[in-house]
Amino acid sequence: MDNSGKEKEAIQLMADADKKVKSSGSFLGGMFGGGPHKVEEACEMYCRAANMFKMAKNWSEAIKCLNAAIDIYTDMGRFTIAAKHHISIAEIFESELVDIEKAIAHYEQAADYYKGEESNSSANKCLLKVGAYCAQLEQYQKAIEIYEQVGANTMDNPLLKYSAKEYFFKASLCHFIVDELNAKIAVEKYEEMFPAFSDSRECKLLKKLLEAHEEQNSEAFTEAVKEFDSISRLDQWHTTLLLRIKKTIQGDEGDLK
Repeated sequence: MDNSGKEKEAIQLMADADKKVKSSGSFLGGMFGGGPHKVEEACEMYCRAANMFKMAKNWSEAIKCLNAAIDIYTDMGRFTIAAKHHISIAEIFESELVDIEKAIAHYEQAADYYKGEESNSSANKCLLKVGAYCAQLEQYQKAIEIYEQVGANTMDNPLLKYSAKEYFFKASLCHFIVDELNAKIAVEKYEEMFPAFSDSRECKLLKKLLEAHEEQNSEAFTEAVKEFDSISRLDQWHTTLLLRIKKTIQGDEGDLK
């Protein structure tokens, strides 16, 4: 079936789902039972329609269907499924419609629902997406709060504590862009909270960067980044933030070469 066929089928499915929802709430629907069952069926239809709209690249109708399913699932108290649909919407805004503010809002809503259901690792995954985007959008305070929260949540978990140093590293970089002294205080705080952070390569890098920044020495700054990167590759997110910090050194050229 080509995309226009998929779209037609999706429109029909959506209309049928709307009818099911309306009839389940009617007096006769209530009298003769099947109300909740009908609503459940309607949700499945909305989700199938959303997938078809995605295949047809009709993103706004896909989002409309997913939102309709979310409304029903939250009414039924099924927050885990609602959270998954919020993630699907966030991914559309992230990759297809490139509206990062809206993607953030849906990841935050998903995180709230997961937290309510005590699915903390799923909530953390959504929050880390929010933190990464907030830092890119220069909403540093919000990013710091998220990285500190997730770091504190994971540092006592034997399976996850290795990741905690990464979250404290990211929070420190956000602090550093705002204010060098803030970053110093934050690094000391994270070392106290999580002693394993002190021995990490990330913490050692931060201390070298703070020293280079204090001396306004852009060469030493770049050298420290290169040395770290030769062993642990820095991704685009880290590189972007490190460049923003480096640009605050007077007379800097604004690259890490």
